[in-house]
Amino acid sequence: MSPTPSSDAPRVRQRLLSIFGGSVGNLIEWYDFYIYSAFSLYFAPSFFPGDNPLVRQLNAAGIFALGFLIRPIGGWLMGLYADSRGRRAALTLSVSLMCLGSLVIALCPTYQQVGILAPIVLVLARLLQGLSLGGEYGTSATYLSEVATSRHRGFYSSFQYVTLIMGQLLATLTLLVLQRLVLTGPELEAWGWRIPFLCGAALAIFGFYMRRNMVETEAFQAEAARRTERRPMRELLRHPRELALVVGLTLGGTLAFYTYTVYMPKFLVSSVGLSRDDATLISAGSLFLYMLLQPAFGLLSDKVGRRPVLMGFGLLGSLCTVPLFTALTSTRDAFTAFLLVMTALVIVSGYTSINAVVKAELFPASIRALGVGLPYALTVSVFGGTAEYVGTWFKLQGHESWFYWYVTGGIFCSLLVYLLMRDTARHHRFDTSES
Repeated sequence: MSPTPSSDAPRVRQRLLSIFGGSVGNLIEWYDFYIYSAFSLYFAPSFFPGDNPLVRQLNAAGIFALGFLIRPIGGWLMGLYADSRGRRAALTLSVSLMCLGSLVIALCPTYQQVGILAPIVLVLARLLQGLSLGGEYGTSATYLSEVATSRHRGFYSSFQYVTLIMGQLLATLTLLVLQRLVLTGPELEAWGWRIPFLCGAALAIFGFYMRRNMVETEAFQAEAARRTERRPMRELLRHPRELALVVGLTLGGTLAFYTYTVYMPKFLVSSVGLSRDDATLISAGSLFLYMLLQPAFGLLSDKVGRRPVLMGFGLLGSLCTVPLFTALTSTRDAFTAFLLVMTALVIVSGYTSINAVVKAELFPASIRALGVGLPYALTVSVFGGTAEYVGTWFKLQGHESWFYWYVTGGIFCSLLVYLLMRDTARHHRFDTSES
């Protein structure tokens, strides 16, 4: 007998509330992580003394990259935990670790107060946040794809990047409000940079309670009911093709994403010559529109398939990256810079909107969180987390244009993967019971 509309209503409502709870927690995690990048121009003097602002920025970017280097360990540990204890338990643990990391940074003494101990504490706090975020992505992607219906899996899963971008946007807006309405530049450098980290820790507590009230996915419950003795790493290694696909899918997309979102505000100041305020406004406006694009591209992938959308990103990214960066360095007009950045983000939406669901569709439920999280975190650590550092290093060496070709090469490598892979919208590892 088919379920009646009245019996379907509670399930639909529960599904939507679960998606909302998972997404809000994801937003808070990414806000906590990105406020480091948003405020690094202001707090770098507190931890890295010296007269050269570019060197201070390089040191701050290096610690930002370190937060990514530990993400594979987080992806591994949290993936194992999510596949054995449940998606909800892993997501709750993840947001708790992020809360602790933000609180440590907010209360961290400066170099002038405790010397070399200050950057050491900063590094440890970022490693803790990286551990949290390494587990967040794979578990969150798995959770959202499992609670979604098969016909709308691309659409619902795109909200992972909606909230990811929203967290980044919230970090940028926090900076904008403090810059324009609350504090002066010297006040921000002296103590105002601590405010967003304190807010992030408080928000993470809210995320903890939201996630404790989420339902567990039916896919995990079904897998747990029939599970006997498991060796998840051995099982994962039985899928070498899928692991390689996750790496190839991610390489170009994560490099482009972190280049145009995390590194771009610094690039607009140091290379384009815009003011900090203009760079922040451009970043906030473009991120807002970029966020709205994600569900549209996710819905498109439900209609035409995942592969055509990914190929659109790969082809346009390979052709347009160098011209876009070259045009940016040639302009001094903030509105023109905004249009160029927005063009780049439209192209990157072909990857960000659906990359999570594509990876989730590659693996069975028994190792889905681990299969998505571990290879993704490894790739992001090598290419995404180092994008700002590499871009700054090329500039310091006097060869900034080489970075444009570096990003282009990464996207082209992913394009080759998109050309050779099957469309996961039609060839996936979800059981019919999960749909």
